[in-house]
Formats: sequence, structure tokens, C-alpha cells
Amino acid sequence: MNAIYNVLYTAFVEWGWVYFSTMSASHTIIAQLLFLYSGLICLSACFYLQVACSNWKRIMIVLSESLQQEGAPQRDPLAIPRDLVHNSSMHFTFNKFWKRYGKFAKHLMKVKLKKYTKFLFVRDPFVRLISAYRNKFEMRNEDFYRRFAQVMLRRYANQPTPPASVDKAFTLGVHPSFSHFIQYLLDPQTEKDMPFNEHWRQVYRLCHPCQIQYDFVGHLETVEEDAEHLLRLLRVDNVVEFPTSQRNLTASTWETNWFSTVPVEARRELYKLYEPDFRLFGYDRPESILNE
Repeated sequence: MNAIYNVLYTAFVEWGWVYFSTMSASHTIIAQLLFLYSGLICLSACFYLQVACSNWKRIMIVLSESLQQEGAPQRDPLAIPRDLVHNSSMHFTFNKFWKRYGKFAKHLMKVKLKKYTKFLFVRDPFVRLISAYRNKFEMRNEDFYRRFAQVMLRRYANQPTPPASVDKAFTLGVHPSFSHFIQYLLDPQTEKDMPFNEHWRQVYRLCHPCQIQYDFVGHLETVEEDAEHLLRLLRVDNVVEFPTSQRNLTASTWETNWFSTVPVEARRELYKLYEPDFRLFGYDRPESILNE
């Protein structure tokens, strides 16, 4: 960690899995939430990948005033190193929360869910899948190659013995296609083996908007405008600004090209799989993709 940064404990960020029971079901709902408590604000967010979650974590660290630079709270989100943004030591995780509060932890989490301002950012479901594929399978990622890409290659690419490492696979030009990825999502065996990874799990299953009453839902397609509006509603727009994105985001206009290798029937099955996300968060049915 850079020597000029000092972590204070007068404010904290809590990050972890929240467990609670619904009124209509006996099973336990699990949502990944980040809670912020400071003298400035009480805030909670559901974060998942491909929706600018790194920048939102930076924003919440700034608002927590838990990171100081030369004796003053750090106010520039982009000045917070990436390794700190995703460092669990920066966050009061649910496991730590459980150990501290024991049998009262579940009740206290429910209280926070009720009293904190809760927000969520979403993204076009199909574009999010393209982004997940690009990030995890078009770039060298040993963990995702071993856990997922090798499975896809064996099942759908006629590769009974795929390369042992991601480096060997890239050298040989062997990797699952986007069509293989879609086959993997539609294959009933996939979730028999394990639940969907959070990079492609449906948002309604990650953040449970029917059980958690979010106060604000923004969209990645208009993230800068929506973030500005949210920070203004929270009355912290004079404290921090949402960083302007310099990254080449996966564009919704690319959908037709990406799905051109996926059979139309598979596209329609995929839509059924992600239809709750389309309908819950105001995304139109992608007719041009589904009705070719």
C-alpha cells in the first residue's frame, strides 16, 4: 500500500453476503451487498460485475472517509489504487460482521436493509453476457479457463483433452467461442453442477429486487447521468463525482454481430432465461436478434 494512505476506523465499509428469509418462501435468499456507514451517509448497494462496480466501490470508500492522503480524506475516486478497491481488508465483510455480532448479526442486517438508502445499477442482459465473455474468455484468465472454458471445450468444441493451461490454449488459438458460451448457459447440466457464476448470473438472482426494496435503480447505459442524479439525491454531489469512464465498453450495437453465430432458437431460449432481467429493469425485448 502507498505510504501516504492510512486506513481509519471511525468509518467503515461492510461488504459481504446478506442472508434473510422471504415472507413467501422458506428458503434463504442470498444477496451480495455493500453497506456504507459514515458521518456523511448510510448507504447500501448491490454490486456485480460488468456494471462499473469498481468505480462505485471507489465512491463508497471516498464517502466513508476511511482513506486519507497527507492527513486529509481522499476525495478523488480514481486516485484509489485498484488493489485497495478490491482488497477485502478494506471492507468489513459479512464473516467479520457475523463473528462480531454473533446471533444478532442477522437481525442487524435486516435493520440495515430497512434503514439504509439502497441502490442498484443494471445493464442490458445480453450486452452484459457479451462483456462477460470478452472479459473472461477472450483475455488470459487461468482461473476461468480451468473452471469454465475447459468444460465448454470438452462439451461443445470436440476437445476431449483441451490444453492444460490458458497460456497453452492461447498459443494454440484454442478457446470457447461465444456460441459455446451460450450453449453452456442453456445446458441444464451447468446449474446441476454449480450455480451460475456471478459474472453471468441473472441480476434478479444476484440482487433480489423483489425481496429488497431498492430506492434507486440506475442503468449502465446512462451511468454518468444516473450517478450524478443519485449523488445529488444523497446530497453528496459536492463531496465526490462519479469518474468519467475511459474504457471501451461493450456496446449494445454490437449485439447483432455477436449473436450471428448463435442459432435463432438458442437466442430465444436465452431470452427466456434472462427475461426477468429484461422486464424488471425496463429493457426492450431484442426483436432484431430474436426474430431473424
